[in-house]
Amino acid sequence: MGAASRTNSSGLVRWLLILIATALLSQTALNLIRPVTTYKLISFGSGAFTVGVVTAAYAILPLFTAMMLGRVSSRIRRIRFLMVAGVALLAAGGIGINFSSNALTVALASAVLGLGHLMFTIGGQSSIARFFPDSDLDKGFGWFTAAYAAGQFIGPLIGGMVLGSGTDALSAERVADISLSLWIAAGCSLLAIPFLLPSWQPKISKTASQTRPPKSKASIPSVLRIKGMASHMFASMTLLAMLDILTAFLPLVAEKHGVTPENVGVLLAIRGFASVISRLFIPKLSAHFERNHLLVTSLWASGIAIALAPAFIDSLWAAGVALLVGGFFLGLGQPMTMTMISTSVPAMDRGAALAVRLMGNRVGQVALPVISSTVAAGLGPAGAIWFCCALLCLSGAEKGLRR
Repeated sequence: MGAASRTNSSGLVRWLLILIATALLSQTALNLIRPVTTYKLISFGSGAFTVGVVTAAYAILPLFTAMMLGRVSSRIRRIRFLMVAGVALLAAGGIGINFSSNALTVALASAVLGLGHLMFTIGGQSSIARFFPDSDLDKGFGWFTAAYAAGQFIGPLIGGMVLGSGTDALSAERVADISLSLWIAAGCSLLAIPFLLPSWQPKISKTASQTRPPKSKASIPSVLRIKGMASHMFASMTLLAMLDILTAFLPLVAEKHGVTPENVGVLLAIRGFASVISRLFIPKLSAHFERNHLLVTSLWASGIAIALAPAFIDSLWAAGVALLVGGFFLGLGQPMTMTMISTSVPAMDRGAALAVRLMGNRVGQVALPVISSTVAAGLGPAGAIWFCCALLCLSGAEKGLRR
C-alpha cells in the first residue's frame, strides 16, 4: 500500500511537470501569435472593429465544442492525446495566420487557433481534476495556470523583440517580422508534442479505480443550476475576456500614441510575469484566506489597476506599474474559479463542469470583444479595455454581495 502510494505520488509529480512544460510551450506560442495578429491586421489597414471581430472569431469553434470535448475528457483514458491534438491545431492556426492575405482568412485561422487552445486546456484541466486529491487542486491548478501566465510573459516579449522598435505598420520589414514571429510560435507549439506522446500519464486516479470512469450525465442547465455556479462562471468569463481584450487592443492603443511593438511586448510581458508570481503564491494564500474573498479582491483590484494602463500609455513606467499590479491580481482569479467549480460538482462531472466553464468563457470571448470594439468606436481603442475593466468590477461587486 505504501509503495503504491509512493508510486502514485511520484507519477503525479511527473505528470504535473509535463503539464507545466507543455503549458509553457503552448501558451508561449499562443501569446506570441495573438498580439502579432493585431499587427498583421494593422498591416491590412484594419481598425478597432475588425480587431474585435477577429478576436471574437478565436472563440467561435470552442463555443460550440466545449461541452462535447468536456464529456470526452471525462471518459477518455489517454487524455494526453487530446492535448497533442490541441498543440497541433495551435501550430496550424499560427501558420494559417501567417499565410493569410486578408482579415477574413485571419479570422478563420484564429478560429482554428482557438479550438487548439480549448482542446489543450480541457485536457490539462481535466487531468488535474481527475488525478489530483481535492486538497491539492489549488496547487495543481495554480502551477498549471502559472505556466500559462509564464507563456503570457514570454510570448509577447519574443514578439516585441522580433517586431522591434519600428513604427511603420506597412513597411516590408514589419511584414517580414510578423511572418518570422508566427513561424517561431508554430515551432514552439510543436515542441510540446514529444512531452505528451510517451505514456507518462498517471495510471491510476485519485479514487484508485482501475475501471473506466462512470459516464457523466451533467448538462449545461444542470451545472448552471448549482448554487453559486453562474456567479463563478461570470467571474471566470470576465477574467479571461480581460486577457483577450488587453492583448488585442493594447497594440492599437500603442499605435495611436506612437508606442513601439517592442514596448508593447514589454508591457504585456509585465502583466504575464505578475500573474506567474501571484499563481505561485496561491497555495499559501488559499491556506490563509477564504477563496471567495481572494476572488473578490482579484476582480476589483485587477479591474481598477488595468484601467490605468491605457490612460498612461505615454508614460511607460506608469503603464508598467499598473499592469504589474493588475496582472498580479488578475492571475489569482482564474485558478480560483477552476477550483470553486470543480469542488461544486461530483467527481464524475468535473470534466463536464470545467467544460461548461470554458464554454462560458468562450461566450464572453465571442461577445465581449465585439461589444468592446463598438465601445471603442466612440472612446477609441482604450475604451474597449475600460469596458472590460468595468465588467471585472461588476463581477467583484456581485460576488461581494453574495457573501
